[in-house]
Amino acid sequence: MKISFWSVGKAHEPYVKAGIEDFSKRINNYFKLDWEIIAPLKNAAKMSIDDIRKNEGELILSKIQKDDFLIALDERGTQLSSEGLAQQIQLCANNSSKRVIFLIGGAFGIHEAVWNRANFKWSLSKLVFPHQLVRLILAEQVYRACTILKNEKYHHQ
Repeated sequence: MKISFWSVGKAHEPYVKAGIEDFSKRINNYFKLDWEIIAPLKNAAKMSIDDIRKNEGELILSKIQKDDFLIALDERGTQLSSEGLAQQIQLCANNSSKRVIFLIGGAFGIHEAVWNRANFKWSLSKLVFPHQLVRLILAEQVYRACTILKNEKYHHQ
């Protein structure tokens, strides 16, 4: 199974880059991982929020394959414990998912078409975080889930 982290926005900022790279390297010991940073729309300043969401949504949907398992990170989603995330990842592996995509939407959230396509909607918190920090939290939590699945010492209950 391959894991893909997709994020709409700019490249990793230096203040989180080292952490993201460290946890990404660790995840690669369990699953093949890649990052796709989807550049913000060029004419966004001239567009309405709905148009931005729609155009980002169309771009995202054009990249998703039929068999991909899409996990959309959104404040409206279901909150999980670290063990719950591990169970979700294990479920994907048990169902022979070839690629699991964790999607961090743009500044204005994800379009309804992407929301509807998502196989699972996950909320990290009721709080709103900067996208850069969400990337770091996502990488750390997926790594933590991997160690839980392997009964390793990283996660303490």
